[in-house]
Amino acid sequence: MSEGPLRIGLTGGIGSGKSLVAQAFRELGAVIVDADVIAREVVAPSGPAYDPVVRVFGPGVLRPDGAIDRKALAARVFADPEARRQLNALTHPHIRRRMAASIEQAVSAPGVEVIVLDIPLLLETTEGRDIGLDGIVVVDAADDVRLERIMARDDLSRGDAERRLAAQMPLREKVARADWVIDNNGSPEQTRAQVRTLWEAFRKRRRQP
Repeated sequence: MSEGPLRIGLTGGIGSGKSLVAQAFRELGAVIVDADVIAREVVAPSGPAYDPVVRVFGPGVLRPDGAIDRKALAARVFADPEARRQLNALTHPHIRRRMAASIEQAVSAPGVEVIVLDIPLLLETTEGRDIGLDGIVVVDAADDVRLERIMARDDLSRGDAERRLAAQMPLREKVARADWVIDNNGSPEQTRAQVRTLWEAFRKRRRQP
């Protein structure tokens, strides 16, 4: 176990409801380090990955204001594994550095017991070896539930939503590698109840000598 606050990785699959779980942990008192937020920062016009991404993917991924159109870029990379690999190579080093800085800031803050690292591609990349995780939570949901969520959230056709699911590691593989699993097939309150149970377990574990 790492010294200081517990470091818990949070992951899942697209449409599994990871954001709901992260918010529930935040409300209970966890510090959340969100890889998606950091990913948006590194490809912002002032970010370190902006120019490289535009060079590789061209002006077709830009909005009229010059910012990267994340929806257009996502459509490109979900349809092309090589494009996805290129994007990851351009952005992930910057994301990892900023995440490490955010973790150190949280560790040095008084009263922090649990840091939750919200990382969509955690199990596809390092499994947290570089950030000293004490365990991994996977948010699970059935594929048909996830498809409906993706279609509603991103205004996608069923075929496009299915392709996005297929582009990721199967969620059942992530569940098999989890230390804890949250079932998000039910109501938000049912999910929040599971988060509260885990939160108490994390705090108890943190306080054990």
